[in-house]
Amino acid sequence: MNKTVAYLLKYPAHLCGCLMLSAFLLSTISVFAQSDTTKKLKEVQINTSAIPAMQLVVPSQSISSGDFIRYNAFNVADAIRDFSGVIIKDYGGIGGLKTMSVRGLGANHTSVLYDGVQVNDAENGQIDLSKLNVNGIQRITLYNAQPPDILQTARAFAAAIVLAIETVKPNLSAEKPYLVTAGIKAGSFGLVSPYLQWQQRLSNKWAFVINSYTINADGGYNFLLFDGATNTKQKRVGSAVAIQQVDGTLYWTGNNSKFNLRLNYYNSDRGLPSAVILYKIPPEGQKLYNRDLFLQGGYEHKWNSGLQLLLNSKISQNQLRYLDPQFPNTAGVLDQHFSQREYYQSAALAYSIKPNWQISYAADLAVNNMNADLPGFRYPTRLTILNVLASNLILGDFTLQGSLLNTHLHETVKTGTTTPDRNIYAPTFIAMIKPFTDKNLQLRGFYKYIFRAPTFNDQYYGFSINPELRPELTKQYDLGVSYLKSLTGLFDYLSFTADAYYNNITDKIINIPSLYNGYARNTGKVEVLGIDAGLKTQAKLTPFTVTLAANYTFQQVQNVTDPTAAIYLNQLPYTPKHTVAINAGISEGAFGLYYNQVISSSRYYDNDNLPIDYMPAYGISDASVVYKGAVNHFPVSLSAGVNNVFNTNYMVVQSYPMPGRSFRISFQITI
Repeated sequence: MNKTVAYLLKYPAHLCGCLMLSAFLLSTISVFAQSDTTKKLKEVQINTSAIPAMQLVVPSQSISSGDFIRYNAFNVADAIRDFSGVIIKDYGGIGGLKTMSVRGLGANHTSVLYDGVQVNDAENGQIDLSKLNVNGIQRITLYNAQPPDILQTARAFAAAIVLAIETVKPNLSAEKPYLVTAGIKAGSFGLVSPYLQWQQRLSNKWAFVINSYTINADGGYNFLLFDGATNTKQKRVGSAVAIQQVDGTLYWTGNNSKFNLRLNYYNSDRGLPSAVILYKIPPEGQKLYNRDLFLQGGYEHKWNSGLQLLLNSKISQNQLRYLDPQFPNTAGVLDQHFSQREYYQSAALAYSIKPNWQISYAADLAVNNMNADLPGFRYPTRLTILNVLASNLILGDFTLQGSLLNTHLHETVKTGTTTPDRNIYAPTFIAMIKPFTDKNLQLRGFYKYIFRAPTFNDQYYGFSINPELRPELTKQYDLGVSYLKSLTGLFDYLSFTADAYYNNITDKIINIPSLYNGYARNTGKVEVLGIDAGLKTQAKLTPFTVTLAANYTFQQVQNVTDPTAAIYLNQLPYTPKHTVAINAGISEGAFGLYYNQVISSSRYYDNDNLPIDYMPAYGISDASVVYKGAVNHFPVSLSAGVNNVFNTNYMVVQSYPMPGRSFRISFQITI
């Protein structure tokens, strides 16, 4: 840390943006003492069908908490798996790692924002979505390019894809100062998961929300194993999980101001089944232990002059232990411990020059360091400084948005060499127009130049490193159309979106595996051609309401590095060209019946695209029945679901069989 502090003192210009904006906190702290002039208005009941929100200037997809039960979603990965352009890489089971790749860009290009602040992992850059439970989440939105609101942290501009998670906020009154929601989920593989949410109003301005849950399961699911001639029924072993999480947030709301302070603790012990190879069941024993803690705070203020201030701070510590008691080394065991910390500060200002023109400036500073008990480990510390200028201009039916991101990276290590400083400028241009008198139709497009920095694992995990490892650069191009219209008669509404896109990736970072000394290098170019399309509608067939949503994705993700190479124009591993997701439901009163279908075309698990690397197409069906009613005036919900209805035998990742048919029930009551 001393080297990092010395660097900041040596180059104070890099900090001026953050320090000037953070100083606004001192000039605005007096708002905490202002009197409360809030007036309570009489509640007005409006009965209408839920119509999807109009598409924004960038392609976006969203799912709210009311839909989680329809999609039988247990975690964030389950909730977004139907989104077009999204591929979930799933290692199977309740405790299996789940990461997402969007539009062929890989998991490292997606930034996960938790109430506007990034969930960061400097070690490997990939967020395990299985660790993000849907309890306490209000809405999940996927943005291509970046969120459309230009009053954001600089990190919100610094990724190709943004997955924004919004948590439940307190909505209480003096007549009802608290809200307690309790529930339990149980099902196959020994799953038992109770959860509790407590919302409490402390005064006119103060309130808090506490979420907690536990997950316990043996994780032993059945699958079919091919022994070279026939399929035999086997049971997955070593998949037991024990997870606990507690999340508490304190909220303050004043005149044109709001503040929140969150503390989150995640603790898990997960079994990691090895790959099923050579027609044999691997022995159990590999374990993964996570102990994650973060403290996060945010403050926002709006002046009547049109000026807005947004401050966010975060301190986090992630501890990970990986244990393999049967590792083939001289000791016969591999027991590794990793610890990473992050210190993060963001400040952003937005100003409305005119009612139709807003500009913003954001500055972020983050310090990440990592420790590990590996021989020769270098103990890296990374300083990241981000500065963003953005503008949003509306001229009638035409919207033009642009931003320029500057990223400065500086790293130090205790031993050995490290990469040189990086200073990169990345522009984004976004446009949207409603060209016809029918304002329900809009056209949009964007260009974004962005990069992803090498992770600590990319640079420092092995015994030998590549100090010249460069960031992975990406150019994104998108043209799209959206149509949303409220209807009368049989159908309530019709929503349609379609986007064609092209991504060009250079200096792609490839990890070269090795039992004892893997390493990373820049090699290759990748081109992505794709189409995302989505359709939603709802009809009334008295007394029933029928909903239908369908998403289609085409992705051609090709290696274009060397025209003379055998892998030239081959599809990248684990990338199906076609995916389809369909969700249909029928409801009447308190009851609903829902069906979900996901179809993936064939793909390969190696760059060579040889027949031996072939992974067949598969289709997975889920079904659920839901009851939402009341007991003694207390809202209750009860659901029963079946995953993989037809007991399909399939794999998302080679040699990691997915569960067959499974069952889950849930009960929830709100007091």
